[in-house]
Amino acid sequence: MAKPEQKPLPPDVPIRAIVALGNPGKKYAETRHNVGWMALDALVGPVQWQQKFNGEFAKAWIADKEVLLLKPGTYMNLSGFPAQAMCAFFGVKAEEVLVLHDDLDLAFGRVQVKLGGGHGGHNGLKSLHAQLAGADYARIRLGIGRPEPGQGEVVDWVLTPFAAIERAELPHVLARARDAVDACLRVGVRAAMNKVNGVAPAPK
Repeated sequence: MAKPEQKPLPPDVPIRAIVALGNPGKKYAETRHNVGWMALDALVGPVQWQQKFNGEFAKAWIADKEVLLLKPGTYMNLSGFPAQAMCAFFGVKAEEVLVLHDDLDLAFGRVQVKLGGGHGGHNGLKSLHAQLAGADYARIRLGIGRPEPGQGEVVDWVLTPFAAIERAELPHVLARARDAVDACLRVGVRAAMNKVNGVAPAPK
């Protein structure tokens, strides 16, 4: 019996906007929950941020494409509202959005690309799911790991700064995130998943 012909996947939708999740204010700037903001800053360097869409908004050229950038300023749990406002203003569809966010389910140092899927209990993603009417957006998952026994609860873990040994490695993690974003923009999200997700962090 002939093997059924496999239908090719539809082509990737080009990314038009990058939304980085985090919390505003100096108090949270160096915490694990803000690694998405850290990754965006490392990616674009100095840009002209504006206070717009209830967050920090800018445009930048990345991988030879002009991309919309947003750091929601509403705190993590309400991140979807600024994202939705920006997308509505520019006519950006959910599948044209790339989200940078921390991920408890990946060990610190891991960086993975994901297309769609659940929110995994992440409050920022929950808000995006609700306000963008679905989960069709792409993500760059930045591993922060879970606390070991005795290191406190998850809610406290994500709101504390990285440990010294992690801070020493963080520039390399952010460089991997930059490469993952570049791959998503240049070759598409699915091809970027194949390129990025099998790469383990270099041994310390």
